[in-house]
Amino acid sequence: QVQLVESGGGLVQTGDSLGLSCAASGGTFASYTLGWFRRAPGKEHDFVAAVTWSGQPTYASSSVKGRFTISRDNTKNTVHLRMTNLTPEDTAVYYCAARYGGSRRNHADYDSWGQGTQVTVSS
Repeated sequence: QVQLVESGGGLVQTGDSLGLSCAASGGTFASYTLGWFRRAPGKEHDFVAAVTWSGQPTYASSSVKGRFTISRDNTKNTVHLRMTNLTPEDTAVYYCAARYGGSRRNHADYDSWGQGTQVTVSS
């Protein structure tokens, strides 16, 4: 399995932008689909976005697709999530996840997980 470490979370204000990164090691990075999930207090893991080995993105919803951008760099074994126009509803712990194969929206389909990074958006 690949090991994942997220970074880049923090406290921002409504309307701000924030970038998250996830560094991978221990696996054949280019073979994995990388995804971002988030979990707000008291809620389940919500799919945010995923990107296949070839760079094809999938987003959770139209609101996320218009504000968030997922990308990956197979030469540096990293995946990024650029978030813009953040709102308090985006507050959650954001997790990077990996699976061998194509994109999936169900967190149960992912085999490897990072420890998560907190994103807090104040109103």
